Amino acid sequence: MNVALHQDQMRVTSIPYSSTKMVIFSGVPLKKNSYKTNSGKYYVTIKADPDAIPVQPALGQHWSVKGHRLIEEMETGDYVMQQHTYESPEHIECSLPETGEQLIRFIARESDFKGIGESKARALWELLGKDFHPTVGKDTRESRERLRSVLSEDSINALFEGYAKYKNLAYCNWMTEHKIPASIQQRLLKHHGEESIEAIKQNPYVLIGFGMSFTDVDKLVNFDQFKITACDHRRLSAALETAIRKEIEKGHTYTTQACLRPYLTKLLKDKELVTEAFKAGHNKAQYILNPDTGSYHPTAQLLMENVVAKRLKALANQNNLYDEVANSAYCSSVGELPYELTKKQIEAVTTCLDNAVSCITGGAGTGKTTVLRTALRAYHQMGFEIHAVALSGRAAMRLHESIGFITSTIAKLLRREPIEPSSDQPKHLLVIDEASMIDLPIMYRLVNHTHPSVRLIFTGDPDQLPPIGCGKVLADIVEAKTVANTMLDIVKRQEGSTGIPEYSKLINQGVMPDQLSTGAIHFHETSKTDIAKVCCELYQESPESSRVMAPTKALVTEINKLIQQAVNPNSDSLEFEINGDKFFLPLRMNDEVLFTQNHYDKGIQNGSLGMLTNAKPSGDSYGEVTLDTGEKVEITQSVLDCMELGYAITLHKAQGSQFPRIIIALQNGRIVDRAWLYTAITRAESEIHIVGSSDDMKQITEAPSHSHKRNSYLKELLG
Repeated sequence: MNVALHQDQMRVTSIPYSSTKMVIFSGVPLKKNSYKTNSGKYYVTIKADPDAIPVQPALGQHWSVKGHRLIEEMETGDYVMQQHTYESPEHIECSLPETGEQLIRFIARESDFKGIGESKARALWELLGKDFHPTVGKDTRESRERLRSVLSEDSINALFEGYAKYKNLAYCNWMTEHKIPASIQQRLLKHHGEESIEAIKQNPYVLIGFGMSFTDVDKLVNFDQFKITACDHRRLSAALETAIRKEIEKGHTYTTQACLRPYLTKLLKDKELVTEAFKAGHNKAQYILNPDTGSYHPTAQLLMENVVAKRLKALANQNNLYDEVANSAYCSSVGELPYELTKKQIEAVTTCLDNAVSCITGGAGTGKTTVLRTALRAYHQMGFEIHAVALSGRAAMRLHESIGFITSTIAKLLRREPIEPSSDQPKHLLVIDEASMIDLPIMYRLVNHTHPSVRLIFTGDPDQLPPIGCGKVLADIVEAKTVANTMLDIVKRQEGSTGIPEYSKLINQGVMPDQLSTGAIHFHETSKTDIAKVCCELYQESPESSRVMAPTKALVTEINKLIQQAVNPNSDSLEFEINGDKFFLPLRMNDEVLFTQNHYDKGIQNGSLGMLTNAKPSGDSYGEVTLDTGEKVEITQSVLDCMELGYAITLHKAQGSQFPRIIIALQNGRIVDRAWLYTAITRAESEIHIVGSSDDMKQITEAPSHSHKRNSYLKELLG
């Protein structure tokens, strides 16, 4: 085995593995200046991060690679071959085969050139020869005229479309050399096409808008001798834009100079440059400065807030809708109930029927579901088509169980046709459950997906954790008081109840409960170092009904490992073979699994939960997960990338879901505040175990929640 800096050229013959984290492709070496294959004594394998290569590898492509190579002897059948492996090579580029046989075979095999087989590709080469690249590189009338003698119109379209992808190769290679990640290259080429390189040369800081960090662009600028100085306005505006973006990531929809200053100082490391940066950005379209308040509003967020506010205000103006038809529908739906509604619940139902937009809010156990179910039955009787949605699959399933109408996730609704009145069905109602989780971008998309005549009902608890994205739509709607809202409260504690609603109400009000253990709530005084261990012991008492909520990914990982070791130590691991190498994931048969990305086509989204029910690879599948909704998901390479153990999860992944028995790992820290603890407690259906110190619990409960510190302009726009 020797390791040295080396270079090779190869033609791709296999792509054994490709995921979002790593791609492995192999091929036969090419002799320099000739396209005949080498004598075949060795083959070349490249292992790289997909972001560090210019295009996705495809069979037949030509690649040149330079870097450290590892040489190993590999037995294939009866003879030994050398494998030259380049892992994360220093330089790598891809080119289309230039001539003859290689080009013919490449076009015939590459799926981008749909419907062009070997005979058509050969006829093309015979027709065009050396003129191939100039002719196919530009989609002109003359080029099409020339191609019609050998190709149909469909094949000509496929040829131009397929070639367009490779025409950008020169740009991709240039960008890869300049350490611009592939995902950013793709976005750039989509927006700027052939002008991408020019756009970067004019102002490399445009890369920030496509996802590259300010620091990385600064490095690129120094590396490539762009003529940009430290005080160049292009650089300073980019720093300001980056600082504003950081605030959006924290959940704000606008920010102030005072909040931006520390970020800018960190990026620019110079007070005078910071002052200049505030001036430099003034003529930019990225944000609007409010002269009265001195606040910076990013244009995209301000636009979304305006659109949402306009729709909600227009609907809020349609009130006094409660007529005889509504009254008879109300009487009939209340008549079906096996018990009497409280005064507040009656008010909530009639408010929903009286207004084109309304809210039903309140904590756990306040009867929101009863009110919603009653209001929806009345709406159904009045001839409305009901569209009920929640953010997660589990929450949508729970909503369906409680209201009896068909429900879906918001993602699914947004992929369907927009909700429009028709002659068959003029009346529509959209119900958004667990609305505290809805961020501004999602609300904006929902508004654009529904006709202005569609009525809206929000249900949720504005005191829960704010959404992951920016804004706090439900809290703003409730605070602005423009939309009719009925806030339900706990009536009185029933005999033999869990005590969870009352306990969560105290926490929400910032009051430490007199008894930390009461009813179905058990407090376990535990030192910080033992939290994971105690959570694991409690989980083992009832594995089928429990889920652990923890604040940080590190603690989640630690608890997951302990629980897996305790409850599922010996099952088969999920393993698979790539290129003769064995890989395995730390997931075992019957493990609880959490998905961390959206793959809507497969029916999973970030936060979906399930169990690994098959760990045997076959064909392109590595096994199967059965989701908690009962659906089965085949584990393909893209799914493999986003699977983790799910015995313990972060609270954000659990929002919108409920579990019979919740174990809360309570650790004082940046993430954990009163809203966090309150939300965690309300995830439990019947039993809670809180693991931590009572001193921490007191501090967390009595300090005000961070979530109210979010800057959001929607409230002002609604007011």
